[in-house]
Amino acid sequence: MRLQARTSASAGSALRFRFTRRTAALPASIADVAEHCGERVGDAGRAFKFRFRAPPPARSSRRQNGRRLPARRGNVAVAVAAELNGVVPAADFWRSDLSTRSELSRLLFSAKTEELTSTMKVFCGRANPITGSVEWLEEDEHYDYHQEIARSSYADMLHDKDRNIKYYQGIRAAVSRVKDRGQKALVLDIGTGTGLLSMMAVTAGADFCYAIEVFKPMADAAVKIVDKNGFSDKIKIINKHSTEVTVGLDGDMPCRANILITELFDTELIGEGALPSYEHAHRHLVQENCEAVPHRATVYAQLVESRKMWSWNKLFPVRVQTALGEQVIVPPSEMERCPGAPSVYDIQLNQVSPPDFTVLSNVLPMFSVDFSKQVSSSAACHSREFEPLASGQAQVVLSWWDIEMDPEGKIKCTMAPFWAHSDPQELQVLKPDSVCLCVSDGSLLSMLAHHLGAEQVFTIESSAASHRLMKKIFKANHLEDKINVIEKRPELLTSADLEGKKVSLLLGEPFFTTSLLPWHNLYFWYVRTAVDQYLGPGAVVMPQAASLHAVVVEFRDLWRVRSPCGDCEGFDVHIMDDMIKHALDFRESKEAEPHPLWEYPCRSLSEPQQILTFDFQQPVPPQPVRAEGSIELRRPGRSHGAVLWMEYHLTPDSTVSTGLLKPAEDKEDCCWNSHCKQAVYFFSTTLDPRVPPGSPRTVSYVVEFHPRTGDVTMDFTLSDTPDDGH
Repeated sequence: MRLQARTSASAGSALRFRFTRRTAALPASIADVAEHCGERVGDAGRAFKFRFRAPPPARSSRRQNGRRLPARRGNVAVAVAAELNGVVPAADFWRSDLSTRSELSRLLFSAKTEELTSTMKVFCGRANPITGSVEWLEEDEHYDYHQEIARSSYADMLHDKDRNIKYYQGIRAAVSRVKDRGQKALVLDIGTGTGLLSMMAVTAGADFCYAIEVFKPMADAAVKIVDKNGFSDKIKIINKHSTEVTVGLDGDMPCRANILITELFDTELIGEGALPSYEHAHRHLVQENCEAVPHRATVYAQLVESRKMWSWNKLFPVRVQTALGEQVIVPPSEMERCPGAPSVYDIQLNQVSPPDFTVLSNVLPMFSVDFSKQVSSSAACHSREFEPLASGQAQVVLSWWDIEMDPEGKIKCTMAPFWAHSDPQELQVLKPDSVCLCVSDGSLLSMLAHHLGAEQVFTIESSAASHRLMKKIFKANHLEDKINVIEKRPELLTSADLEGKKVSLLLGEPFFTTSLLPWHNLYFWYVRTAVDQYLGPGAVVMPQAASLHAVVVEFRDLWRVRSPCGDCEGFDVHIMDDMIKHALDFRESKEAEPHPLWEYPCRSLSEPQQILTFDFQQPVPPQPVRAEGSIELRRPGRSHGAVLWMEYHLTPDSTVSTGLLKPAEDKEDCCWNSHCKQAVYFFSTTLDPRVPPGSPRTVSYVVEFHPRTGDVTMDFTLSDTPDDGH
């Protein structure tokens, strides 16, 4: 058997993996390997192959969705076979393509108008994810500029001490080797960011550095940072894409460089257009056999069996015990046969528990790239044979990489990981004559309601994609005539859609594809309000209520995305800090952002506290829902922020949490629901590493839900004095 991995600079993942039989001909298309998805690996001792294929990638930007995506320590790429092509099942909603740094349905389009005062304003149209309405908002003309900087997370890499040290060591060694040859050390730094690596090079003895940065705000900041640190006579910032840089008397560089420094890597190593950038640099910008930092990179892969990771893109049969015996909900056959796109997921594999997967192969070095020599972005193929360590299904390929900063491989920086939903329950509220209306995107609740005895079931699927998916699932389970699918927005529902019947059970998960923050799923409350006239006397709404909860935490690593750097390895980068702070103060500093916290370890410094409650048994109220109070910090540590999540109360005795799953002990990390994203509100004062930890004793908060807009606004303040009233 073979494992294929391909690279691509097109939209989506750069690395793609495929597992095929060794004896089969090389597959010509994805469909050719469909029958081998989930191939069973034979007994230990038989030989198999990994195969890597690299077609030419197109030129790509260093940022995704306006954000530089750094490779974080412990991040790995995970490829899951048979990924559904263009379909995200309910089992995979939490890992869908929604960006954690942007609002999915934010901009329909924008138009600029000039007011009499000559100030420019931007009118932005957005689909409100909570109310479902289309709104027009007046924004400052620099709104998107500030948002892009605020969400860029440039500081994240600068906080990686190990990375900085290894780069510094590699740069010093490269400059020394050039000097030992009696040459001037001329450096080309592609993707300089703050100019940190160029300043390291000059400090190490480089004669001159040409630092390239395509993102203009960061290039402008780099000019100021370099000048403030006294290196403006040795470092030239070039605000261009590296492929646009020219060499010559009238060019950006008078001659070619003999040292190439880059930090173009993401979780997949080559996902930021690294290969085309290196290829162009070697052809046009650097000397032959130049020194390169990093010098070499190696990509590794390991084959495993994992029902948990396999379930991220595969719908398993759901078994339901009913009065008529066991009923099984099965996925449609085309979903089972669909091999999909064998692309990778970016996850913190360190946070996946070892019992969640079975290792089927050793760690295999798939291929290496020598950055000191000409690099090709054309097609390449690398194969590796392996002997299975155990029998099992070949379901998932884990992949990561490391970089060597010097030719001898003594200075190494590795991304290698270290190895240290619930079953559906019976709906007791169903009665034999129940008329059930289900409202959620791509939910199986309607099928459960049918199997558990509802007389008639309606489900609203306003999303065209989820509508098509559910129709296929209903057909595969012979329920197309049993469940009525209504393809329209809930507020447009008519009595005719319900065949003139009154609803006795309104059911929701709730989950909607337009939701990013936990409270966005309050859209269910607005739906419940819109269909209120169709609810019969004594109708049951499930969930009956929801509540917003918060806990103050200390993060192990996530705090770095908002923390100022100040001095980085002896270089002053306050200018970048000020630029980001100005952008954050524009709005982002008072807003929470979504994160899958199971990937980011943290300790709770307070007990979890309920902030707001929402009564789904009543329509949305006209007046705001507001809460003020304080959270007492009971454990020592640095208060990086407050984590917020929703809990849904199905009945008075049954609650589903989208956040904390169990109370955290003093020294334990919090245990978060891995199928949902939580919201993080960062405290700006404690993100500064110069502020001593442990001084605040309480966190005061004001949180308000605005029914008219569906917005949840919040403000948290740290205080040294506990509030005796709470």
